Amino acid sequence: MDKRWKQLGDLLVNYSMEVKPGEKVMIAFVELETYPLVHAVYEASVKAGAYPQVQFLSEELNRLVLKYGTPGQIGWMPEIEAYGMEWADVYIGLRGAHNLDIFWDIPADRLSLLRKAMGKISTLRWQKTRWSLLRVPNASLAAQAGVDEETMMDMFFKACLLDWPKVSQEWRRWADILNKGKRMRVVGKGTDLRFSVEGRTWDVADGHMNMPDGEIATSPDETTLDGCISFDFPGVLGGRLMHDIRLCWDKGRLVEATSSSNQDFLQSIVHTDAGASLIGEFAIGTNPEVKLFSKDILLDEKIDGTIHIALGRAYPKTGGTNESAIHWDIIKDMRQNGEIYLDGLLIYKNGKVLL
Repeated sequence: MDKRWKQLGDLLVNYSMEVKPGEKVMIAFVELETYPLVHAVYEASVKAGAYPQVQFLSEELNRLVLKYGTPGQIGWMPEIEAYGMEWADVYIGLRGAHNLDIFWDIPADRLSLLRKAMGKISTLRWQKTRWSLLRVPNASLAAQAGVDEETMMDMFFKACLLDWPKVSQEWRRWADILNKGKRMRVVGKGTDLRFSVEGRTWDVADGHMNMPDGEIATSPDETTLDGCISFDFPGVLGGRLMHDIRLCWDKGRLVEATSSSNQDFLQSIVHTDAGASLIGEFAIGTNPEVKLFSKDILLDEKIDGTIHIALGRAYPKTGGTNESAIHWDIIKDMRQNGEIYLDGLLIYKNGKVLL
């Protein structure tokens, strides 16, 4: 077994989650390829004096319920999985990569039903547990990024095994400055989006939640959303790619949501519930080792030189109030002709923080 798996398991248990003796740890084992990391996290949890429990999940199994299940079965919230969120002190989701085309023949309305049910589980996770999510690369993910598997794995481990206390110092300095501002404006290709962050706070993701980590995020005042944002990278959800997404708001109300592919699925997402059409999160990617766009949000949202918004649920710890069954991140590349202004001052240009 690659020794880096053990390093990463120790990091997740002892640094990211700070697991204590006697705590209950739920390990989500998603896809067979993640077993080496499951092994490492389980070992580190036992050594920390915790009580680990492993649950196996797979998109291959989700495909079966989507293909053969009734609407009631598809929209059912898995009761044992939900109970796991009540039982666990710590949740570590080790999500293996999968073929994006696995749901190629599934109608959008059925996919939307499943995502809504999974969104309820996700809400329980962040309400009830200390959690960390991780996407474990494989040959499929490397193909999505257009590189060989060794290159993808090397990028992944470098991005995970940063000197987190060191990089955190700079990111927290930026957050301290951002916390003094009130109005944000994002400008770029097809983009001029404005919103207020007054009364909200900026959170630094420095290895304690997702892995690899690396972002500075807040929750906009959703009632102040004004203007449009266009995306160069496709939005990805449920294995569906939505290219050329464009979203526009007028005084806090979504007035345009278009894409050049899977437009019906995009519409079903933004109409999931009342909060799904609003921005629950705005964030800046900061991990210098995440350099490839792989069509996987857990990696792509950390790319240094990008920003992302999340439609739907906001995180209360940043002062967000928007509620939704979904939290869907979409990445925008800012490395060419991208700018961010805070209270009228340029603080970010062409993928570089100027604070």
